[in-house]
Amino acid sequence: MLVLVAPGQGAQTPGFLTPWLDLPGAADRLAAWSDAIGLDLAHYGTQADADAIRDTAVAQPLLVAAGLLSAAALGDVSALAPGAVAGHSVGEITAAAFAGVLDDTAALTLVRTRGLAMAEAAAVTRTGMSALLGGDPETTVPHLEKLGLTPANVNGGGQIVAAGTLEQLAALEADKPDGVRRVVALKVAGAFHTHHMAPAVEALARAAEDLNPADPLVTYVSNKDGQTVKSGADVLKRLVGQVANPVRWDLCMETFQELGATALIEVCPGGTLTGLAKRALPGVKTLALKTPDDLDAARELLAEHSA
Repeated sequence: MLVLVAPGQGAQTPGFLTPWLDLPGAADRLAAWSDAIGLDLAHYGTQADADAIRDTAVAQPLLVAAGLLSAAALGDVSALAPGAVAGHSVGEITAAAFAGVLDDTAALTLVRTRGLAMAEAAAVTRTGMSALLGGDPETTVPHLEKLGLTPANVNGGGQIVAAGTLEQLAALEADKPDGVRRVVALKVAGAFHTHHMAPAVEALARAAEDLNPADPLVTYVSNKDGQTVKSGADVLKRLVGQVANPVRWDLCMETFQELGATALIEVCPGGTLTGLAKRALPGVKTLALKTPDDLDAARELLAEHSA
């Protein structure tokens, strides 16, 4: 059983879309999406520097577009028949498109609203996120809460991401929880999946009212709680609420295991989620779609492990 997953914000790097635009139809598809959302995705994916693509309003639609482009290069997702789909943070919108809950244009329109609203919410207070490497959640989570921080991403594989004000994150650097080896600042511009994002939830809820979600065509795993979701309306409701609530990727990986996952492919810009899977899902084959050079290996894995 194969799981198709999409990464979240922070996975982007300058120029990462460049090789993908050489594929037949990719540039035209990206241009159409750019026109639909009023953002030059080709420019940001090929020419913009790290600071420009760190902007939440840019990074989020760019990541969803990259995921959709790379998956399309594999073939029609419904024909590929993955056993399940899931996404980390903004990657959940990519996964919703994979599952047929939203069409590509609706997914890009929704993520454009999400990115703008979260950027606006992040501008109110200087906030950020840092990954903690090592440590035990039972020790780490109370320590974060003592410092006023939120365990915004519980990623499994020994990784928790803390979110809060820059002052709170500086205090964490100076006072690490027992067992934590390193604290690494992430390439994001806000404390996502915390109460700081509450204003963005309202904006996203208004945008969601204009959408007509379909029920998932494949098993959709939500990073709210790792549960499978059968209703398109419920998927959309969760996408809205997750902006201000923690990501439980650890529970998603537990669900992959329960579903009998034997392989996992992470769409472009892959690497983060395959790294977590290697630590938390021993025996599951993993592949990250970083460039089109990875497509042949991904197709082989699909042929071996899809339904």
